[in-house]
Amino acid sequence: MPARGRRALVVGSTGIVGQSLSGMLAREGWTTFGLSRSGSVRPEGVTSIQADLLDPPELAKALTDVRPDFVAITAWMRMETEAENIRVNSATVRNLLAALEPAHSISHVALMTGLKHYLGPFEAYGKAVMAETPFHESEPRLDYPNFYYAQEDEMFASAARNGFSWSSHRSHTIVGFAVGNAMNMALTLAVYATICKELGKPFIFPGSEMQWNGLTDVTDADLMSEQMIWAATDANARNESFNTANGDVFRWRWLWPQLAEFFGVEWEGFVDQPRTLEVQMEGMESVWTSIAEKYSLVEKDVARLASWWHSDADLGRTIEVLTDMTKSREAGFLGFRSTPASFFEKFERYRAARILP
Repeated sequence: MPARGRRALVVGSTGIVGQSLSGMLAREGWTTFGLSRSGSVRPEGVTSIQADLLDPPELAKALTDVRPDFVAITAWMRMETEAENIRVNSATVRNLLAALEPAHSISHVALMTGLKHYLGPFEAYGKAVMAETPFHESEPRLDYPNFYYAQEDEMFASAARNGFSWSSHRSHTIVGFAVGNAMNMALTLAVYATICKELGKPFIFPGSEMQWNGLTDVTDADLMSEQMIWAATDANARNESFNTANGDVFRWRWLWPQLAEFFGVEWEGFVDQPRTLEVQMEGMESVWTSIAEKYSLVEKDVARLASWWHSDADLGRTIEVLTDMTKSREAGFLGFRSTPASFFEKFERYRAARILP
């Protein structure tokens, strides 16, 4: 993959995919810039840029000398309604590409979205699903407002004006290494298991009967990064949308005991109704603080590690959710991950970073 002399900008570089992607680009020889509101986290070899995507003058000033060939957009802002999601998140893409437009440097933009492309937004989640599983990229958009569609439309419009190619990447639940991210199932489940072990409680599956017994899949953050880089450098990926999942499928009733064994806890499966993490973990902030002090961990605030609500939403679905990867395979992307190995590798990284005991 020829990367020497190429420049990349990763938007949302402190996020679960942004950290993985920016670090991977830097290791592969790209001159890599990472944009975030905080500017506080950057992998080795990545130049950090601090700017607010909703502040066009600040953004234009911060990006004046970046001149990226490849732009990867991995950031979004969660709002109270989908109308607000659309207004804010379409503006972030529009402002970003407008700030970069004067340099005329972009050859490819990759946008990370997700399976709500097929399932609908949070406020109408799963209510208007038309697609058969596994989901295929050829499915039409749902007849319901969706900020993913609005972001894509901003990207399409800028591509038409400026002549760059684009790719859209639809992930399932992301399994990755990051702290302070609202969609981090690997760390959420690891923190949950750690608390269960400390209190001598069983590791209880929190979700629905459908998710316990049905087939599903997930997306490794590093695999998403690999696919985005491939899309930026392979002509077969130009102006296409791609699902992004590990390539295997599993049932939680098969994987849950393996996660329990990794952490050395007893487990319980689905019984009668969901037993949500939000309910189980209510008031556990002080327990985590004690664990962090006991094992000299680097983060005492459990809210920066675990997203109970998001894992509850994923594990509580009452519909089957899995994706088809044929399109990107036929185009030449053959990356995959074993899902158990994906979870275990991330758990080990969190332990090495002293985030988990």
